[in-house]
Amino acid sequence: MRKLVFYGAITLDGYLARENHSLDWLFGTEGEEEVGYEDFFKTIGTVIMGRKTYEQISEYVPDEFPYKEEDCYVFSRTLSGSNENVTFINEDIVEFTKALKEKEGKNIWVVGGGEVMQPLLEAKLIDEFTVQIAPALIGHGLPLFKAGDYDTRLHLKDVRQYKQFAEMHYELK
Repeated sequence: MRKLVFYGAITLDGYLARENHSLDWLFGTEGEEEVGYEDFFKTIGTVIMGRKTYEQISEYVPDEFPYKEEDCYVFSRTLSGSNENVTFINEDIVEFTKALKEKEGKNIWVVGGGEVMQPLLEAKLIDEFTVQIAPALIGHGLPLFKAGDYDTRLHLKDVRQYKQFAEMHYELK
């Protein structure tokens, strides 16, 4: 069975982005270019994300969608169909993701935040978390983990330092 993994950076106080979705706290931090993204991405065959994350990625890199070589699914209540980069999914995220995990292939990457993560956490479908902690406190914003009905225990697999970033790699116990 394929693994469903989260990989991403947060502030020390647990935020993925500011409330306006800005990642200004992330860019220009010493070590951001060295966090092992390329090695991680070699393990990925499918990308899933929510509509808001998709729109932010499209805004940050309007000329070159970064996941066009992989199967990319965007969960949305308002968009449907597909374009040259993604397929929009209007069905239940848990059931769709369970079916993806059953297919042959490389790992599945959950890109983005709480709206997509919460139901996957509640269903205990996320197998691994690789989280880089950036040396920033922003006080409020979009949290990595929304409040939810989950109580999940993890096992620490690895800890690394990339200059100013601390990275923790956990797997589901």
